[in-house]
Amino acid sequence: MKLHLLDAVAIFAYLIGIVWIGIAYAQKKRVTSEGYFLAGKSLDWKVIGASLFASNISTVHLVGLAESGFKDGILWGNFEWFSTVELLILAFVFVPFFLKSKVVTLPEFLEKRYDSRSRMILALFSILAALFMHIGISFYAGAVVFEAIFGWNIWFSVCLIAVATGLYTIIGGLSSVVLTESIQTVILILGSLLITLLALFALPEVGIHSFAELKTAVTPDRLSAVNFDSAAKGFSFRDMLFSHLILGIWYWCTDQTIVQRILGAKDENQARLGAVFAGFLKILPPFIMILPGILAFALFRSEIGEDTKSVLPVLIMELLPIGLKGLMVAALLAAVMSSVAAALTSCSTLVVYDVFDRLKPGLTDGKKIRIGRITAGLVLVLAVIWSPFLGNLGAIFELINQMFSIFAPSIVVVFLFGIVSSRGTSQASFLTLLLGSGIAAGVFLTEKYLTVNGVRNFVSSAEGLGINWMSQTVYFFLLSTAIYWATSTMGAKPALNVQVSSLSFSGSSRIVIGLSVLLMACMSVVYFIFF
Repeated sequence: MKLHLLDAVAIFAYLIGIVWIGIAYAQKKRVTSEGYFLAGKSLDWKVIGASLFASNISTVHLVGLAESGFKDGILWGNFEWFSTVELLILAFVFVPFFLKSKVVTLPEFLEKRYDSRSRMILALFSILAALFMHIGISFYAGAVVFEAIFGWNIWFSVCLIAVATGLYTIIGGLSSVVLTESIQTVILILGSLLITLLALFALPEVGIHSFAELKTAVTPDRLSAVNFDSAAKGFSFRDMLFSHLILGIWYWCTDQTIVQRILGAKDENQARLGAVFAGFLKILPPFIMILPGILAFALFRSEIGEDTKSVLPVLIMELLPIGLKGLMVAALLAAVMSSVAAALTSCSTLVVYDVFDRLKPGLTDGKKIRIGRITAGLVLVLAVIWSPFLGNLGAIFELINQMFSIFAPSIVVVFLFGIVSSRGTSQASFLTLLLGSGIAAGVFLTEKYLTVNGVRNFVSSAEGLGINWMSQTVYFFLLSTAIYWATSTMGAKPALNVQVSSLSFSGSSRIVIGLSVLLMACMSVVYFIFF
């Protein structure tokens, strides 16, 4: 597709504008280490919620969810809708402990609860996850779209995104990132909503005039979010329910890339309200990101064929008029830039506070900021080098969740039981992180890459263990739980540096509790419609 002048202007204006806003905002503030890494603990609920949403919704979502909608339907919407529950868990279970412990990073929290070994393991996991998954896969997903639409070389697209994002992130830190993410949230929603509406308006052209006719055209199961039959898609609603709870608690409650916004909150109530606000925003993606994929099945099935990664590019090329294509590309850029910026900030914070500040305590603000900027730059370069080699790894959205499932179960065990119980020991945490993740990684690599008699398999079976990755996530969680409690019962009860408790509503305003109840009511209605 050749870019019209109006589209090119829209893209250029977005890139220049977002970079300028990020840098200009940073220059208005006196830069301190707390300001650079935690936005001076000044974030309110609106910025926290929008930033949580934008950090989460990357081009992986826009491309991957459209592809998943085309292939399987609204069932993949559960990945978004289940997040509402996990964000409430963040608000009422994790927020009080993180803020009261006054930590800058989540590995630091593990050191206070357990010991330095757990801190270093989690810091390593978090840095690698940010580099290879958050940033690398986001770069690749964005580049795939730009290659399909404009014929841009993947290396060119990755470098363009890296330079634009790196400028304001490295200069401004978290303050610039959350401001730009708030703007990008609006662009993301508007761009995705636009393509959904245009796809709906195009249905009469192919003879679809009602919801019943749409269900017939795309097959009814594509519009059902609840499916207990695992035969058709390789997993069921039950598999997704339990595995997503584990993955979601890890992602929303224990991943530095996400939780750093909570750590920068003004106070506990603002943090909780921000998490609830993000929960409401997470209702939207299935309607504006998965539904277009379902509609593409009705509209452009023959054009897409087996090339399911092209679902979103085909929608953009076929539906959007001149001028609006630029807006959609800006939305795609917003998605990838917000995710990359969040992960870069996370990486620099982890390296400064969990590596350098431990090796050489008492670093000045200036040195911490300098190390953070250098780290962000190096991570950006490494991600640029790594991301173009992702082309043969399968469906993007499923891949990223499958890779997360390797280490998420053991991390959730250590955090969750470490918060709700005082019995867990430092040795239990260390062994759970080490063995739980090690065994999961071994199974993943063996299933994917071990070759026996010329056939890639695990136990002489093309399906490996014959257990889908979602079910494996649950089994890895149970294994990690067993390691944690078996080790804990063999050791003496530890002396704790943080207070442990259970579900807490104290410190929450009535509006936080009321909105939480409303959020659950909204989700009940959604599942009633798509049951």
